[in-house]
Amino acid sequence: MNIEEITRKLIDAGRILEDQGQGDLTRGHVSIRVPSDMEHFYMKPHSFGFDEITPENMVVCNLAGEKVSGGGRRHSEVFIHSEIFKVRPDVMSVIHTHPTYAVALSATGKALEPISQPSVAFYDGLPYYTDTIDLIRTPEMGAGVAKALGSCKAVLLRNHGAAIVGASVEESTVLAIMLDNACQIQLATMAAGGSGEQFTAQSIQRLQHNITREEQYVVNFNYLKRKADSHYGKLA
Repeated sequence: MNIEEITRKLIDAGRILEDQGQGDLTRGHVSIRVPSDMEHFYMKPHSFGFDEITPENMVVCNLAGEKVSGGGRRHSEVFIHSEIFKVRPDVMSVIHTHPTYAVALSATGKALEPISQPSVAFYDGLPYYTDTIDLIRTPEMGAGVAKALGSCKAVLLRNHGAAIVGASVEESTVLAIMLDNACQIQLATMAAGGSGEQFTAQSIQRLQHNITREEQYVVNFNYLKRKADSHYGKLA
């Protein structure tokens, strides 16, 4: 992607996340790494909602978490992004949100079970970061989140929120929505008395392969973009 494509994708991702109820006022954030310069990434600015990202207010940061350009303020939790990017060269986009059901499940301390299609996307693991409920405002805390994430697609920050990663912004965005949906289904199942018999590991792994291909992320991101465009208007 060139810079124009990155800025447009960042705006699209923000509008999708807001449209899907992941905003939590101005507190969530999304970033996209520059493919031609892996030491820098574009990020949503502080003090703006997901649906208010513009080319003028987004910021560019380096892997030290320092703002190097852009018109907006840098998020204080930039270190979630910078520290994950440092240790995960496969990751090109990071999202941190406070989705209601993911926060609720994280408060129980329970593992996500493969009892629904969205939960199966995380069958390779959904770890917990448990050091603090506080904002992740230091490189050391960001490194703790990155360590807890490991090689997985997402990590629950207990009683706080989630960090979700992807090889593309399409992947991270769709996974962020799937994660909260999966947590909602599990909480409803728990309230109904718990889950019954599970499918075999082979069956679950086959489904995971089918729903986590890049093609699936692109198709569903584009669908969600059309929905967001119908609410906010198409970008010029």
